[in-house]
Amino acid sequence: MDILIYSLILLLRLYILILILRIIIEMVQSFSRQWRPQRWFSICAEPIFVVTDPPVKALRKLIPPVQLGGVGIDVSILVLFFGLQLIMMVLGRILVV
Repeated sequence: MDILIYSLILLLRLYILILILRIIIEMVQSFSRQWRPQRWFSICAEPIFVVTDPPVKALRKLIPPVQLGGVGIDVSILVLFFGLQLIMMVLGRILVV
């Protein structure tokens, strides 16, 4: 049972790292409008978006963007990030007990 939980925690950590990479890529794109990724970068970034898109899109349907003035901030990625952290904490507690 412990090996299964350790494996789940490892997979969640890997997924969180991929999610952080997605956040960095999206921030670079939003702050630098004229930036166009080179072909090799697009090829490397594609798997990141393919893996993280389904849960992010599902959360975007449930959670509307937060409006701050005239700007809408998408919080779905943050909700996913903190949700995964919470799941990892629960799994860690199960290992301790």
